[in-house]
Amino acid sequence: MRACLKQTVLDTLFQCKIPDRLSKKPDRIWRKNVLDVCLLGTGGMMPLPGRRLTALMTRYNGSSLLIDCGEGTQVAIKEKGWTFKPIDAICFTHYHADHISGLPGLLLTMGNTDRREPLTMIGPKGLERVNSLRVICPELPFPIVFHEVTAPEEVIEMNGYKITAFRVQHNITCYGYSLEISRKGKFDVERAKAQEIPIKCWNPLQKGETVTLDGKTYTPDMVLGPARKGLKVTYCTDTRPIPSISEHAKGSDLFICEGMYGEPEKQAKAKEFKHMTFYEPAKLAKDAE
Repeated sequence: MRACLKQTVLDTLFQCKIPDRLSKKPDRIWRKNVLDVCLLGTGGMMPLPGRRLTALMTRYNGSSLLIDCGEGTQVAIKEKGWTFKPIDAICFTHYHADHISGLPGLLLTMGNTDRREPLTMIGPKGLERVNSLRVICPELPFPIVFHEVTAPEEVIEMNGYKITAFRVQHNITCYGYSLEISRKGKFDVERAKAQEIPIKCWNPLQKGETVTLDGKTYTPDMVLGPARKGLKVTYCTDTRPIPSISEHAKGSDLFICEGMYGEPEKQAKAKEFKHMTFYEPAKLAKDAE
């Protein structure tokens, strides 16, 4: 039942972000400075027809990130018209099989795309368990970089993403993730003109780069206003409701959270197996407002 809470978000978000006319051109879909989010899978324990196991994929400025990789993930990626090669990082919430079982096949497919760039894997202590799945695909044409998260909270920055891993409460070590995209201030044309900054410097300054031209150095703060609100997505699955989830979800444009049991009378079962009823993530979302 966990998928029911998520599936509406998937359908709405995907239809808004990825027009059907572009679905056959995966390499051209991503838009500059736009964060695309897709729940590739929302099922638990076993895949079902039309519902893959847990996986979420984001794309930003040509770089893709995956959170969890349940069975059927690469099929779901192809169904959505997205592509494997730009995946630069895979974050794991925890190492139960339904969150990692799609990894060997995905790695083999990525290897067959002639990928050479490193792939970063991020997850709780015990990443060697995931690496042991590579017995199926021991030879890959690209290196894998492992980043184990051991603290209650850790921030990792890469490819324009600020990734915050925060510990949640499952029956094994488990983390939720917040993904943030910062947004620079507006470019002030009048300030640039007043300081006689050459027009050829405007574009790199707008991107936040420092420019030296004809012996003069121009910095972004000379022409940019205060930072604007960026984008934030918080993803949390397989946990009991704890205050830190709401704390990390504050300010999120999108909060994706598990809901395993739809019936309120199954509260005791949710507590036993360290999951949530549908009512509990709704309260977390309200608390995060």
